[in-house]
Amino acid sequence: MLFTELGLSEPLLRAITEKGYTQPSPIQAQAIPVILKGGDLMAAAQTGTGKTAGFTLPLLHRLASGKRARSNHARALVLTPTRELAAQVHDSVEAYGKNLPLNSAVVFGGVKINPQMMKLRKGADILVATPGRLLDLYQQNAVNFDDLEVLVLDEADRMLDMGFIRDIKKILALLPKRRQNLLFSATFSDDIRGLAKGLLNDPVEINVTPRNTTAETVQHKLHPVDQRRKAELLIQLILDNNWHQALVFSRTKHGANKLATQLEKANIPSAAIHGNKSQNQRTKALADFKQGKVQILVATDIAARGIDIDQLPQVVNFDLPNVPEDYVHRIGRTGRAGATGKAISLVSVDERKQLRDIERLLNKPIEKETIAGFEPQDAPSNNPAPNRSSKPRTSNRRNDANGRRTSSPQGQRTSRGNAQNGQQARQRTARAS
Repeated sequence: MLFTELGLSEPLLRAITEKGYTQPSPIQAQAIPVILKGGDLMAAAQTGTGKTAGFTLPLLHRLASGKRARSNHARALVLTPTRELAAQVHDSVEAYGKNLPLNSAVVFGGVKINPQMMKLRKGADILVATPGRLLDLYQQNAVNFDDLEVLVLDEADRMLDMGFIRDIKKILALLPKRRQNLLFSATFSDDIRGLAKGLLNDPVEINVTPRNTTAETVQHKLHPVDQRRKAELLIQLILDNNWHQALVFSRTKHGANKLATQLEKANIPSAAIHGNKSQNQRTKALADFKQGKVQILVATDIAARGIDIDQLPQVVNFDLPNVPEDYVHRIGRTGRAGATGKAISLVSVDERKQLRDIERLLNKPIEKETIAGFEPQDAPSNNPAPNRSSKPRTSNRRNDANGRRTSSPQGQRTSRGNAQNGQQARQRTARAS
């Protein structure tokens, strides 16, 4: 199939041709006709398969034939979980819509709100936004949804993982009941399907790839190594293999900063990108990485969502993610659009559980290669637990006023806390990033 067969307007086809595309990806070939007809859509496809163009192209086509947006009004709203993804989607809107008389805007936190308010005064046929900043703008009467025709939830799974469900529900309550709804996601969890039931009206469902899978063009490999020698091994891999560009994932903001500093000391141009960086710092780091000024970009999961780099040769897991699905999202940064890529993981003995969870999710083991000179020395202790019988035992029970034994509030709180651990795993990961 060719883009010319999908029913898109001539100005859009011209923009597509200028970008060098002739054939739509599977998600684009299936999603575009559905959106052009005006129906609701629930679409799942792995990262790097062209989801963004899959909804921006038909969105631009439909909006071009209507009235322009009024001041402070939006005709289409695209919600994304991160600033980087919002900027990426808006770039696509501008690139594909450059031959159309449409206004677009992008709003997100981390930057001053006044320029965004001024931009919205012109009206936005397509508004791309992160949930928190959008609600801020609404509360200041800077944006109105009375004329909204289309809602797009992009990377809906990540928005739920990051705890945006309350903000999403607040936004949904502000929108007109009659509208087209499009839900795009790399994966569909049970929570996503629950959200879709209350949002979508008789949607067409598209599943381009199986749930929680990575591109077949990506080669996966893990290197066992002691935690304290990970940075040393990474530096050797970069130098020995002459990596000119690699995206490295750290579990925490502090870890990302520390690793970038270590790489710089080894004369490897590096930068860190995470939630504590200002938007200007994040934008500059990403631009320098794309332009080759920075060789290694160290990122946390939250900041890296939405990073779209053509022909990124490898992704490195300096730390394995606590949530196994995040492995799929990380690896989706390489091997995009049919290109080949490498996924390298540096695994220490304390990450065995995360590795088991990831391999269970992928339904296959990851190839293991031990690098000479970096054989792990750390191992789980086989010593029995120390004998604490001589120490007084601390009870979680106490006597009440009548001398009866009762459970202490501390013990009750501990039980409740343990029960909530699994539910809060993703939220802890998001805060750490």
